[in-house]
Amino acid sequence: METWPADGVPEQPVRWLVATARRKLIDTIRRDQNLRRKLPLLAVADEQKVRRPAGLLDYDDRLRLIFTCCHPALAMPARVALTLRMVGGLTTAEIANAFLVPEATMAARLTRAKKKITAASIAYRVPADGELPERLTGVLTVLYLIFNEGYAPTGGTAALRPELIDSAIDLGRVLVALLPDEAEVAGLLALMLLTDARRDARLDEHGRIVLLPDQDRRRWDRTKITEGLALLDRIAALPAAQDPGRYVLQAAIAGAHASAPSAEQTDWAAVVAGYDRLHRRWPSPIVALNRAVALSHTAGPAAALELIEELAAEPELSRYHYLPAARADLLRRLGRADEARAAYTEALRLGPSDPERAFLESRLAAL
Repeated sequence: METWPADGVPEQPVRWLVATARRKLIDTIRRDQNLRRKLPLLAVADEQKVRRPAGLLDYDDRLRLIFTCCHPALAMPARVALTLRMVGGLTTAEIANAFLVPEATMAARLTRAKKKITAASIAYRVPADGELPERLTGVLTVLYLIFNEGYAPTGGTAALRPELIDSAIDLGRVLVALLPDEAEVAGLLALMLLTDARRDARLDEHGRIVLLPDQDRRRWDRTKITEGLALLDRIAALPAAQDPGRYVLQAAIAGAHASAPSAEQTDWAAVVAGYDRLHRRWPSPIVALNRAVALSHTAGPAAALELIEELAAEPELSRYHYLPAARADLLRRLGRADEARAAYTEALRLGPSDPERAFLESRLAAL
């Protein structure tokens, strides 16, 4: 509104907006660097000088954009996908992977969503405070998927994308500071912190993937673990703790891993129970897959393999390379080398990222 009427619309308007927003964000970070290192985010020496903000959206332009794009007139998958594309900067292929659908299917969904916005003359404006709750689920899903794409990139050469991880965590901190009584908001931030605490231990000195049981826990970020566990304690005091949502439940599972002094001392029974509760609250074949892997540490790989064989029939997992990779690992642990080799080959066929491919190939070569 300030620049385009005078200078004209740029050839690539979305890129222009993202670049401008990024510059403004960098300026904000530089001004508030000292403040952003502290929790809560809004704490200052003289609390009497702090006025309650008129609305959540005054604090971060990116968060405002995400809330605006998560318009309730669109179906939830469409609004999340569109926000990831237009605000999060994820590619259509990356979004398709997050939703476990073919890229062409996701491209069609995005096109339909844009057409609906145009046809219905939906105005993308800053929502009022009273409109925030109905958009919060979509916003949390966007941050969750941005974090996931940073932590486990869909493809390419990188084992992780720190800029996406840090962006999601920063926005999560803003959201927690401004919505302190929302358990799911705190749960998502706790989940991201407890998961990202393992970042430095996920790769060895040669950049190769190190699985959770084999990680050097001395390299875990204890500051993030302390912050994440403190958020879980804070959630426990909220009324919503009696009926935890998906992010709180996932954070509790991550907390069980973070609290274990070693892989051998992990309370796997608590992890399995956490996945049981999560699957009841958020039925998903991916949750079932993660539960099966956790179950292999309590009931043995044979019991877990039986569950994974059943999951192989799920259409959503037909393109999910973690399914044959998990199956291959269980077969390897059972000494069924020929079947394990076939499963590793299937996982490689489904197009993992380069670091994941190198890991799978090393396991295949070892057999």
